[in-house]
Amino acid sequence: MNGKIVSCGIVLLDPEGRVLLAHATGTNHWDIPKGQGEPGETQVQSARREMVEETGIDVMASRLVDLGRYAYRRDKDLHLFAARASADELDLSRCVCVSLFPRREDGVMIPEMDAWRWTAPRDVEHYASRSLTRLFDTTLSLAELHRTL
Repeated sequence: MNGKIVSCGIVLLDPEGRVLLAHATGTNHWDIPKGQGEPGETQVQSARREMVEETGIDVMASRLVDLGRYAYRRDKDLHLFAARASADELDLSRCVCVSLFPRREDGVMIPEMDAWRWTAPRDVEHYASRSLTRLFDTTLSLAELHRTL
């Protein structure tokens, strides 16, 4: 083990190959639903739990394709899974985030994610962090994933 944090997440694509991004509350960054595992969880369990907590979408494990582990930042790797959104998962107005954190200014508990969008691969760089944009540009092609998923 290299001592890096491993964050598990799901790359959810719609029928047109757009990726689901969630807006991190209080920042200008959008991200895929992901997070660290809890004790005793497998990577797939962590990824599914994070997706439910951050979007309300429960992607059954049988639908997930294990993409493996990717170098992400100096201190963090990502273990990613992919799935094609089903028809009942396309309406992002139904998304809800139940994962809360204390707002810096006043300690009020607020949702970790506060908006969701389907994002074309060419537009990811306008929303996502440099680390996520670089991953999709260099190592994990969303266009290729769209063709093979």
